Amino acid sequence: MTSTAATAPDRATIGTLVRAWIDGWIVSRGTSDPIDRPWGWTIDAGQANHVSRHVLPAPAEADVRTLAAATSAPGTWLKLFAEDDTVRPWLTEGWQFDQPGYLMTIPLTAERPEVPVGYTLTTWTRGGVTRVLVRTTEGHFAARGQIAPTGRTAVADQIETAPTHQRRGLGSLVMRTLQNTAYESGATGGILVGTPEGQALYSALGWETRSPMASLYFRPTEEPAEG
Repeated sequence: MTSTAATAPDRATIGTLVRAWIDGWIVSRGTSDPIDRPWGWTIDAGQANHVSRHVLPAPAEADVRTLAAATSAPGTWLKLFAEDDTVRPWLTEGWQFDQPGYLMTIPLTAERPEVPVGYTLTTWTRGGVTRVLVRTTEGHFAARGQIAPTGRTAVADQIETAPTHQRRGLGSLVMRTLQNTAYESGATGGILVGTPEGQALYSALGWETRSPMASLYFRPTEEPAEG
């Protein structure tokens, strides 16, 4: 059985990994540069449902309570590297939990994945981001992903497999292709924040869980958001 538990976190190490994740994530998403804060960083994402985010690698109760109470703008997100249940008592009305995330890392090596029969693989790089697209031979969307190398690390992002094409090895194909392109660019380590579903795939591919991440957005209603 594959373990999905995080290793015991060293907060200094987690802080370094979170900053490396941010450095790649802002390239992948085309956001603003991070603004240094005493507790972490603020990033402007510039979307209606994701205006900005505050990232706290070692969330302290006082800081989270202050941020939560001071927020009035819908579309503000908190990314707190802790368990949901740890931060839940610190929140004010209007904060909604998104699904939890998991900070994960892997040493990068050369990969040569094979494309399954019935599918095609396309890759391209623009603006420092390499994208992978998997389609059926008829041209239907099947899977995608992207990765942003920033020196010695590379951040995988936006990994998706269409529901009708899951359990066919396409997620593995996307990840291994992205990992290989990052390795060939000179990166030695991969970083991502995965969903609970993604964590199972990434663990099977050798990724190690380093920290949980609570993900929250401010919206006074229960409407879903994307972030």
